[in-house]
Amino acid sequence: MKNPGSAVRAWLIASVVAVAAASSASAAALRTSIVPSVVAQHGVIQMGEVAPSAHLRLQVVLLMRNLADLRSLLHDQIYNPNSVLYHHYLSVAEFTARFGPAQSDYDAAIRYFNANGLGVTHTNANRYMFQIEGNASDVERVLNVKLNLYSHPTENRNFMAPDREPALALDVPVLSITGLDNFELPFPKLVRPGKGRNGRGGTGSGPGGNFIGSDFRAAYYATGIKATLVGTGQSVGLMELEGYIPSDIPLYFATFKEPLNVPVNGISVDGTNVDCGNCNDGEQTLDIDYAISMAPGLDQVQVYVAQDPVAIEERMASDDTSKQLSTSWGYNKRFDVEDPIYQEMAAQGQSWFTASGDNVTLEASGPWPEEDANIIAVGGTDLVTNGAAGSWKREPGWKYSASGPSVDKHIKIESYQLPYINKKNKGSRKLRNVSDVSANADFDMMICSQGSCQGGWGGTSFSSPMWAGFAALANQLAVSEGKPEIGFINPTLYPAYSTNPKMTHDIIGHASGNYPAVKGYDLLGGLGSPRDMNTIKALIGK
Repeated sequence: MKNPGSAVRAWLIASVVAVAAASSASAAALRTSIVPSVVAQHGVIQMGEVAPSAHLRLQVVLLMRNLADLRSLLHDQIYNPNSVLYHHYLSVAEFTARFGPAQSDYDAAIRYFNANGLGVTHTNANRYMFQIEGNASDVERVLNVKLNLYSHPTENRNFMAPDREPALALDVPVLSITGLDNFELPFPKLVRPGKGRNGRGGTGSGPGGNFIGSDFRAAYYATGIKATLVGTGQSVGLMELEGYIPSDIPLYFATFKEPLNVPVNGISVDGTNVDCGNCNDGEQTLDIDYAISMAPGLDQVQVYVAQDPVAIEERMASDDTSKQLSTSWGYNKRFDVEDPIYQEMAAQGQSWFTASGDNVTLEASGPWPEEDANIIAVGGTDLVTNGAAGSWKREPGWKYSASGPSVDKHIKIESYQLPYINKKNKGSRKLRNVSDVSANADFDMMICSQGSCQGGWGGTSFSSPMWAGFAALANQLAVSEGKPEIGFINPTLYPAYSTNPKMTHDIIGHASGNYPAVKGYDLLGGLGSPRDMNTIKALIGK
């Protein structure tokens, strides 16, 4: 008689092989492509393989439901002043019940990854995505891919990417999995002095006439007894794709004698250290400093830190604790994943600002996320004030500010922007046009980073957090008067501008590439920069 143990082992091996074959045969592809085109088209040289023990953090993205209904809700009701639901925002729970993935699908997907050796380390209240962690070898096994290293075609580095599109033996449809490649690295939109862009100094309160944050509060809002709004009761959320040095924040306010009474709360979304040790944190600190300077009485600033921008966007929307949000980073575009998050933010009454970019054209500057129609793109200007801490004097456009129609031809113009397109501003009547609003971005601003302070810095990096801080002032007033928050401001400001063009500072003069700053709306300055209570009243509908 043959050894029964051998027979059992043979049966077990055959069963495992059969199960694996069945799983492979039933594996379903993701709903979006994630392999970089240069890899899919065999346009790069493979340099090696990712080490099997390499630790990866990924975001598993499920499908939002009823997206057509969500768009209708936003356009026809929440942001339609003629609707009884105008500015009646949804809570996270209400949004999830109507548009989030089903609880059963979310639970099934989590069980699947846990059972296959990839730990689920963070879930979100809206059930749109969850975070998994594990070794590269386990990721490859579960996703049916090989993670390779390739020589980057334009940069002096190797990048990671899967050799094929992932497939999962999972009945629940999966939209995407982010974090599997680093072909495009995120970059801050802060512009360093030098290289033909030397800081010239301005009319600000800082050394050499450079501006500090309080100068913009004075120019764009008010000074003295008129400056009653400080952001009380409001929270600003910032996306940062690297940590910062916490001591650089009080350094800035102490150096320039501005009050600092706002708690700065760092939130690690994916395990990235909030305290980066000794990194170049100029972008991160200026975002914090200039938002606080505009609204010095905020309840808090939430600094969301992660390596994956999608993870931060999801956390910002799922938390819904900050009604004004800002990013000054450019990063890899994942439209099908991110646009639903931007719509969720709008449905929840969150204002999501982004820097338009600093390399003249959208193509050279990113162009993501500023070309998305559900985010507020902030362009750059060249502000001149009536002396240090003085009032607004004039404000032409900044010649480096990124402007233009969306590069993605699928992102069409919204109806509220269409009436402003003409021969003078050279905008597109078919595609979304960037920018929406604007603020100073010239090379005349101070930052404090890595333990020291310097002037001559510029970029729309400064413009976006200024608007986030200004939005907090408007929301403070709105709440105090029993009104809803301002939410996604584009559907409000564009129609208001047609009857009240003095609600903002008109950006006139100079050009950025093909797009001049002309009287009225233009792609360089958008609808203009904040103009004290005139803008605030327009935002809250007074």
